[in-house]
Amino acid sequence: QVQLVESGGGLVQAGGSLRLSCTASGRTFSNYAMGWFRQAPGKGREFVAAIGWSGGSTRYADSVKGRFTISRDNGKKTVYLQMNMLKSEDTAVYYCTAARTIAAMWSLESYWGQGTQVTVSS
Repeated sequence: QVQLVESGGGLVQAGGSLRLSCTASGRTFSNYAMGWFRQAPGKGREFVAAIGWSGGSTRYADSVKGRFTISRDNGKKTVYLQMNMLKSEDTAVYYCTAARTIAAMWSLESYWGQGTQVTVSS
C-alpha cells in the first residue's frame, strides 16, 4: 500500500507562491494517478489538481487553473503542486492523494496523506 507525506505548506501573503511536495513510499507509486485536494474550514474537500501516472495528463479545478501546476518525479516518488498568485480563498489544508485512476480519487479506493496547512494572508 502507498503511504503519503505532504510538506511545503506555510504562511504566505496574497500574490505569493508556495510549492507543496508529497513523497510516497512503496514500489507502486509510478502506477498511480496522483492528485491534490484541499479543505477549508466549514467546507468539504475540494479537488485541486491531478496528474496521471505518466505525468502527461493533468487536470485542474477552474479555481486554480493558470495559477497552480502539478508535476511528478517518479524517480523521487514525489508529486508537486506549484502554487502561484495565491489568494486568501486558497487557504486550506492541502491533501495529497493516490489512486489507480483520477476518477477513483472521488471514491473510497484511494490513499491520502495527513495534509499540510496553507494560509494566505490578505
